[in-house]
Amino acid sequence: MTQEKWGLLRNKLLKAIGKNNYTTWIEPLEFQELQDGVAVFSVPTNFMGNYVSQNFADLILYEMNTAGESVQRLAFRVAANSPARPTVEAQAEPAVVTETPAAPQVEAGNDALESLQAAPLDSRFTFDSFVVGKPNELAHAAARRVSEGGPVTFNPLVLYGGVGLGKTHLMHAIAWELKTKRPELNVLYLSAEQFMYRFVQALRERRMMDFKHLFRSVDVLMVDDVQFIAGKDSTQEEFFHTFNALVDQNKQIIISADRAPGEIKDLEDRVKSRLQCGLVVDLHPTDYELRLGILQNKVQQYSSTYPDLTIADGVLEFLAHRISTNVRVLEGALTRLFAFASLVGREIDMELTQDCLADVLRASERKITVEEIQRKVSDYYNIRLSDIIGPKRLRSYARPRQVAMYLCKQLTSRSLPEIGRRFGGRDHTTVMHGVKRIEELKTTDGQIAEDVEMLRRALEA
Repeated sequence: MTQEKWGLLRNKLLKAIGKNNYTTWIEPLEFQELQDGVAVFSVPTNFMGNYVSQNFADLILYEMNTAGESVQRLAFRVAANSPARPTVEAQAEPAVVTETPAAPQVEAGNDALESLQAAPLDSRFTFDSFVVGKPNELAHAAARRVSEGGPVTFNPLVLYGGVGLGKTHLMHAIAWELKTKRPELNVLYLSAEQFMYRFVQALRERRMMDFKHLFRSVDVLMVDDVQFIAGKDSTQEEFFHTFNALVDQNKQIIISADRAPGEIKDLEDRVKSRLQCGLVVDLHPTDYELRLGILQNKVQQYSSTYPDLTIADGVLEFLAHRISTNVRVLEGALTRLFAFASLVGREIDMELTQDCLADVLRASERKITVEEIQRKVSDYYNIRLSDIIGPKRLRSYARPRQVAMYLCKQLTSRSLPEIGRRFGGRDHTTVMHGVKRIEELKTTDGQIAEDVEMLRRALEA
């Protein structure tokens, strides 16, 4: 068989198995010769030869024989410039591996492991500096538990939530705690982007066995922002196998994401399933009390840096109320405020706060309208907007209507009579009753509480 004929066959394989699988597993194969019914290929690593033998050998044999070649089996030989040169052979019935993969050099794996400490830990992100409140208390408790480094009780631990809610802070805190209390453990913290980069690098440099050894030799694997690998088929497959190998060894896995695993678009179902088999914890958006606590904690930290600065009553409460969506923005606003007050030599009062943070306060003023809430609620419950506003009193319409009224009261500055007018001219007492009813149900009906929280987050996003 000629190289030209192999090139034509590769095009058929591309169509059969898809671009990602083709790029990862077929494209690196180099056809060497066809002799005595054995088609010989050069492969970058023994692992790749084994994988192709187990997963694509029958298809390659079929395409070769369909093209008029008489091929009984395939042989995969590691390239001559590789330190070990085992041969893997495959035939149609069944696939046979004549030699097991060579064990990777431990030294090489350790070198690679050292180079992976490229995700530095922030010394500010410890448990001591993490302010605990109702929206994050479960996540904090779970993080504390795994940071003890004891027997694995839930695997994986998945922390998810929006931007600036403390996921990365908790991940770093766990890593610091483990390094302090259990220094003998091999703890690896990195972002999903770094995981993908290392995977691609290993493919390019033909060091997949080193890569596999590296990630399977850790005691605690921590991957931040796992949603990054969604849509990247080969990386997801390797992550899936790494995940399974570590779970089988009873090693702890800790994952963070910007949303629940089941809601990450383009994430393979089997990866979603694996992520959901442990403890999945939501870091809820901060409430007023938690934001105020965070600000008070930051003021304490700044007291040594700015010992002469004073902050007037009501300023922290004002900031906690006005900057509600992102803790990073909140902390950044306070940092700017202290720096500005120090430069101009003034007390941090309300006037200085509004002058210094005018742009931040304007940006946080996004107005949520009654109409927007009505549309979002009707879409969420899959009913018509006219049914939310209209006179029908069926339970399937009345409950969503009350939810919408409750959200209007919470998220807008409209008065009860104004809200009532937007709901088909209803009286303010009807709105008051609806708001009170949802407040009661939130404490007794988990589904209503979840619905309200999901809608609130969607509206504030």
